[in-house]
Amino acid sequence: MLYFRGCTAREKQTDIAEATERLLEIAGVDFHTLDDEKCCGSVLLRTGFIDEAQNQIKKNTEILKGERIITSCAGCYKTLKEDYEGLDVIHISQLLDELISNGKLNFSKRDLNVTYHDSCHLGRHCNVFDEPRNVIQSVADITEMENIRENSLCCGAGGGVKSAYPEIADQMASLRIAQAKETGCKTLVTPCPFCKLNLENDDIEVLDLTEFLVKYGDVNGEQ
Repeated sequence: MLYFRGCTAREKQTDIAEATERLLEIAGVDFHTLDDEKCCGSVLLRTGFIDEAQNQIKKNTEILKGERIITSCAGCYKTLKEDYEGLDVIHISQLLDELISNGKLNFSKRDLNVTYHDSCHLGRHCNVFDEPRNVIQSVADITEMENIRENSLCCGAGGGVKSAYPEIADQMASLRIAQAKETGCKTLVTPCPFCKLNLENDDIEVLDLTEFLVKYGDVNGEQ
């Protein structure tokens, strides 16, 4: 299997890549990464640079074809699955759900409540709602926010908004964090490094799903 880290986990949120690799190693997953990994092209596609995106897709396809690809990023998952042709792609939340179900990963359930943010790309775009919740519930209980699943609020970072309209991105993140705080939970879990990057704040702990498992999951008896 190829672990496609994605730009955000590879460059800005490296703890996510490290947590993911640790979980894969504990589960005995035979995987590798690319030393010269390139962007999947998601941002180019979403911001209208179609020709540039297609060139990127063509180059990446030659490298990625024939692999079973694991992604950290919801945007990478959607792009590799829907905008490329013939790739075998799985999001880390789906793989973790499989590994837990097969007994290859075991977590200790804690007396802990967290809330969960549905990423746009993984949730309403690709209909992946249950798997990340299943994974979280192997460790903690979930207290849902007001807007969830298909009706989840965007974190504000996608589609180039963070770069072009940072004030709007910040406003959207503030709305989502307000909903998270209303649950009374002290931790917000998200399946997307891009969402984590935009939602980080001083009022509530924001963790990627893999970081959450490593921090709170007591993996195979290890804390």
